Amino acid sequence: MLSPDSAAIVRATLPVVGGSIQDISARFYEMMFADHPDLLRDLFNRGNQANGEQRSALAGSIAAFATILVQRPDERPDAMLSRIANKHASLGITPDQYEVVHKYLFAAIAEVLGDGVTPEVAAAWDEVYWLMANALITLEADLHRDSPVEGWLRATVLERRRETPDVVSFTLRPQIPLSFKPGQYVSVAVTLPDGARQIRQYSLSCAPGRDDWRITVKRVRGGDTPEGEVSNWLHADVQAGDELTVSAPFGDLTLPADGPPLLLASAGIGATPILSMVEHLAATGSTRRVTVVHADRSPADHAHRDELGQLVAALPGATLHRWYEEVGDCSCRPAPNVGQVDLTRIDLPDPLVAYLCGPLPFMRGVRTELLRRGVPASDIHYEVFGPDLWLGQS
Repeated sequence: MLSPDSAAIVRATLPVVGGSIQDISARFYEMMFADHPDLLRDLFNRGNQANGEQRSALAGSIAAFATILVQRPDERPDAMLSRIANKHASLGITPDQYEVVHKYLFAAIAEVLGDGVTPEVAAAWDEVYWLMANALITLEADLHRDSPVEGWLRATVLERRRETPDVVSFTLRPQIPLSFKPGQYVSVAVTLPDGARQIRQYSLSCAPGRDDWRITVKRVRGGDTPEGEVSNWLHADVQAGDELTVSAPFGDLTLPADGPPLLLASAGIGATPILSMVEHLAATGSTRRVTVVHADRSPADHAHRDELGQLVAALPGATLHRWYEEVGDCSCRPAPNVGQVDLTRIDLPDPLVAYLCGPLPFMRGVRTELLRRGVPASDIHYEVFGPDLWLGQS
């Protein structure tokens, strides 16, 4: 909780800081990478830096955290903090790196806002930063303490399988057997041809309870930009018998053991954590009522399409609803719908808990309809692949 004096200053300056936060974020990264090019080379996602998504995510998280501190001081944005902490833990972020971020972030604030940053304003926003940073440091320490391994480990590629023209799955055997929760992901660290070490997260697209893992990787066609460089490398260079450097499993979009009926909704490659959940439900003989919804461009683009259909069919309380922009001559059963997902055409149970994964427009549309139906916001959970541009809006 902010001190009363700082809360008053942050409340008064939030419109100015919030209105400039994108410029502040851009200048922050520019200065930090100029002095520490190794961070861009070996830690930060170069594709997300190139397209500006990381700047937007940082801006959204800071603005959302400050807004909650001054508007709802008795609350703490635990869902937002947990999401960030899990991502940081999977990347291997260390507490000392928060000092580096602080140095350049506050230099950027002073430069962008100029004389508006009085000592009192700087002190108030410093308090905001360290409240957020210390909360994340504590959460990340807890995650590492609960993890059975420290640092990175090696995993052997047992199988490479083409799922669609743009999607390949890799079955991995980590050097140490590790359990995970349905919906979690692992980081994969690769050394690219230019020597850079880049890290990406991939959901585990299988159920827990086995020695092997599976990740499913969609090729991101980024043209001449660095976007998609890791997925392209994995598609082009990794074969059965190779080894990958991976993290322990992390992620807070996980399926609880029991509870009310479920809505599991995905689009595109967002199917992967949902597939893990569905397989886990089938493997454990669940009788929960489960509504599975998936959207894709076409049946040929739907990774693990047949596998998902078989798993849902094995669940006595589950139904499957698929929407494809182009159906073609697909003989899928049940017959797919054409166009965009329309939840008004589905009889959903009340109450329910929803898990969403896919592009932001898809998740926003599903969430809006669920809220309209009276589903509490606290019962709608989501996973974003890449920087969380939804921070502060969920």
